[in-house]
Amino acid sequence: MRRTVLITGASGGIGKELADRFAKGGHNIVLVARSKSKIVELAQEYQKKHGIQATVIAKDVAAPGVPEEIFTELKEKGITVDYLVNNAGFGLFGTFMETDMEQEVNMIDVNIKALTVMTKLFLPDMIKRGQGGVMNVASLVGFFPGPMMSVYYATKAYVLSFTEALANEVSGTGVTVTALCPGLTSTGFVDRSGMGASKMLKGAIMEAGQVAEEGYRGFLRGKTLIMPGVRNRFIAFMPRLLPRMMMTRLVRRLQDRTEH
Repeated sequence: MRRTVLITGASGGIGKELADRFAKGGHNIVLVARSKSKIVELAQEYQKKHGIQATVIAKDVAAPGVPEEIFTELKEKGITVDYLVNNAGFGLFGTFMETDMEQEVNMIDVNIKALTVMTKLFLPDMIKRGQGGVMNVASLVGFFPGPMMSVYYATKAYVLSFTEALANEVSGTGVTVTALCPGLTSTGFVDRSGMGASKMLKGAIMEAGQVAEEGYRGFLRGKTLIMPGVRNRFIAFMPRLLPRMMMTRLVRRLQDRTEH
């Protein structure tokens, strides 16, 4: 029997690349994103190319009550979600004093609230069946405090901590919980976050397909923590070696605007 995966933020970037791999692997897919035209096109492509069932839900997971609506809709359609991929998320560049409060609250709703509620809704049935998995797309930045993107870094620290704790709680149930922690990745993230002027962009940037490939393979193996790229794994280890104040200053230096 085919397993079904639900992916939020599936219209582009890492979410779309993950959807590509799950579809190619023969999984039925529920594509969730705000852009209906993009996920309808993807669904048609997957059904034609891979012979799978692809369901489209064009909704904003951060809107009040939407996760519950998605859960109910799938129940009514008789669609069992075996794997949940909480990929939807975005960032915002700038000092806390200059960034827009409404955008930051929305970011918290997407990156934290929606992810938590979606997990709360779908995980219990996986536990009852004794199989399944949740992948939360965190970030390498979840290991650090992040001047110039303080709220975004903090949301990803939440995702990382929440995921590792949850993985421990469900151990032995047949269900796995995974945090995918990519570093800088070639997606639409930079444009939406406004971090085009950041010095951070002078560093190495991975392709979204490479991140998704490592994430997909690691998730199916039941790994709790996936950090694509050897360089990123080394960077994630740095907070263990340096005092936190020094680490914060280093991130600020790397993250600051190029004109500074």
